[in-house]
Amino acid sequence: MEHERWMQEALLEAKKAEALGEVPIGAVIVKDGQVIGRGYNLREIRHDPTAHAEMIAIRQAAEHVGGWRLNDCDLYVTLEPCPMCAGAIIQARIRRVIYGTEDPKAGCAGTLMNILTDERFNHQTEVVVGVCKEACSSILTNFFRMLRQRKKEEKRQQAQSAEEGASL
Repeated sequence: MEHERWMQEALLEAKKAEALGEVPIGAVIVKDGQVIGRGYNLREIRHDPTAHAEMIAIRQAAEHVGGWRLNDCDLYVTLEPCPMCAGAIIQARIRRVIYGTEDPKAGCAGTLMNILTDERFNHQTEVVVGVCKEACSSILTNFFRMLRQRKKEEKRQQAQSAEEGASL
């Protein structure tokens, strides 16, 4: 199916973030069967709280079309958009958001609330949930598991160094 094809592209973007030590979230924007915007999480590297995958992809897509309206575009993202990204999606007039896995801490496309379909806004975005959910979920789960293991090992090494220093 078409959704799986594009979500695989978003997963490739997420892997780029992971390779840099960033939380592995990726996004692509598709118009007329072509990717016109790509993004992956760069918050740590750029020291920028707005450097989410969706925001980067939206900026790139807007540049590609030469305007801020992305009416005929679909956004594929591995993790449910946060409130900031959901707001940007509405502002960009994106037609449809397809995401892989829910975000229980910040998801604003159905989990905590659904900004994207709120009729009080002047634009509503169709939402499709759970495309390639297992792959989107596991890349995040594995990343955070490795991060916790790394921090645990660092603490163990610090304790060992402190012990050795105290015995001298």
